[in-house]
Amino acid sequence: MGRENGIDHEKKNVLNNLMENAGGCAVVDGGFATQLEKHGASINDPLWSALCLIKNPDLIKRATIPGFLSRGLSMEEAESLLKKSVKIAFEARDEFWASVKKRSGHNYNRALVAGSIGSYGAYLADGSEYSGNYGVNVSLEKLKDFHRRRLQVLVEAGPDLLAFETIPNKLEAQACVELLDEEKVEISSWICFSSVDGETAPSGETFEECINLINKSDKVCAVGINCAPPHFVVSLIQRFKESTDKAIVVYPNSGEIWDGIAKKWLPSKCFDDENFELFATLWRDVGANLIGGCCRTTPSTIQLISQVLKDGS
Repeated sequence: MGRENGIDHEKKNVLNNLMENAGGCAVVDGGFATQLEKHGASINDPLWSALCLIKNPDLIKRATIPGFLSRGLSMEEAESLLKKSVKIAFEARDEFWASVKKRSGHNYNRALVAGSIGSYGAYLADGSEYSGNYGVNVSLEKLKDFHRRRLQVLVEAGPDLLAFETIPNKLEAQACVELLDEEKVEISSWICFSSVDGETAPSGETFEECINLINKSDKVCAVGINCAPPHFVVSLIQRFKESTDKAIVVYPNSGEIWDGIAKKWLPSKCFDDENFELFATLWRDVGANLIGGCCRTTPSTIQLISQVLKDGS
């Protein structure tokens, strides 16, 4: 098997192969916690949707080892739950794929399982993933220490991809890039930022300077935006395309605003499924290679995105 800069070609190309098989633009899943709520899960908790790994694992996405430890679990239990999240995702994927293969003439691509690595701010559960303000005491080394063991455990679990999500500042992006090198990770990854103004990262730093440091990494295969209002997406894709040759991934929320302090969604103008269906082709046409949804989007949202992209490919 060929290798390039320490990465197996097969592992490096898994994401590129998915995009190529999908005609250049593949579909990402939707708002997982939103669907858990519809099935009766309560996620108004610092652990967010990861609470279901403890209370209802059959109903799962983002978890942190410190988050589990803060709930009184041991390190061994916390790491086991993190691995369990990947195992459950694989089981669901493989069960679906086994049923699909029995159908003649199906046009599905085998789904990939991404290990989600949320931002330090998401762990704090204080809304700082939408401000990028971690305070003067949070250094590059502290961020790497925070993410390191979770990254190691997820890599051991063996997902197809690693998804660093809702990154609000350049410092945390740098921590992610450096960790991938330090840990000699051979799994393809993407790094997605959030944005509250459609122009810059939540910290106020330009995306150009954030992306420039990511461009130096051969371990990061795609960059993009998640959990930002969908009406920002077109201009952000164009901005990202000017700064990188990497694939562009976008999975915005519905446009509703999450109050990280009050722990509730605020009334606001939002996209319904028909808007996502309309804009998905525009996002693809201006340069997005992976398109999905984040908070408050549903399976029906993703179904419409998938169908309209297939119809237009």
